[in-house]
Amino acid sequence: MYDLIIIGAGPAGISAANEARQAGLVYLVLEKGLIGNTIYNYPVGLTVFSTTNELEFREGDLRPAREKPTREELLSYYVRFVLDNELNVRTEETVVSIEAADEPARAQSGDPGFLVTTDKGSYRTSRVLFAIGAMDHPRRLNVPGEDLPHVYDHFRETYPWVKKKALIVGGGNSAGEAALFLAQEGADTTLAIFREDWENNDPKQGCIKYWVKQPLEQELNQHCLNLFFLGKVIEIRDGGVELENENGERVTLENDVVFVLIGADADLTMMKELGVATEQGKYGEVPVYDPETFETNIPGVYVAGHFTNQRHIKGAIDGGRAVVAAIMRRTMETKKAQS
Repeated sequence: MYDLIIIGAGPAGISAANEARQAGLVYLVLEKGLIGNTIYNYPVGLTVFSTTNELEFREGDLRPAREKPTREELLSYYVRFVLDNELNVRTEETVVSIEAADEPARAQSGDPGFLVTTDKGSYRTSRVLFAIGAMDHPRRLNVPGEDLPHVYDHFRETYPWVKKKALIVGGGNSAGEAALFLAQEGADTTLAIFREDWENNDPKQGCIKYWVKQPLEQELNQHCLNLFFLGKVIEIRDGGVELENENGERVTLENDVVFVLIGADADLTMMKELGVATEQGKYGEVPVYDPETFETNIPGVYVAGHFTNQRHIKGAIDGGRAVVAAIMRRTMETKKAQS
């Protein structure tokens, strides 16, 4: 019987696991991919534009070669942290269902028990922390041709597309970074973006951040990047994409590869099946949770990271810590009540 099962081995899950280890809890982390899987899916060679104190679990642990770490440096740091602290993480094990345990199996801690079933086994636990990223559930355009083999919902590297015609659809940081990487490395690159997304400079609204926008504007000035102010995507075909511009005119662009980078949403299915209530948050639908304890309306079910309004890495790390602190407070209160 585990005290806590953590689903996801990203910053939130690793943070919670480390706190649980230090608190003496019997815990387990289940990760369907790799340690730091969201970071692993960043573009190869990407510089992470957060400061080190927003990314590390202990101050001074992350020592990048330059001021900001690369994807590879950050991923290595998270992996080494798990290994060096001997955290109980099982990778490539997918959770397929979570059910409230039957009455005899309920925990004595004041929280109901849960049965967590994966593609490799079943586990009983007093509590569950959902700390899963959203990149596995990208949004779709829902247009003809979106499932063609040359259409991708994530961007990893530039080199297969050198001297090829590449179209990026999207208005956020991921789309901007992909367009920048492709333009700089010799792809004939077009960024299809709504004018309001391009002209919006408020980082709180999910626009392209200034450290990506400025070099994009330089590529435009040097005629290495094309900008298409989008009305909507009509159809993706082999060799071309039909678009409608902001004035309603239809244009077909020759094309070798399409990257649809319009965001992603966390999968709330398992939580909803447990009875967790949801509401509209800053980035879409999120579970209802206590902002101090990160516990949902279902006792013993917690959330952190992409399942909350604190989606940046620092917020995810802080959320993982808060969950374990809340569990320990409740454990002490239960013990006092029983004594």
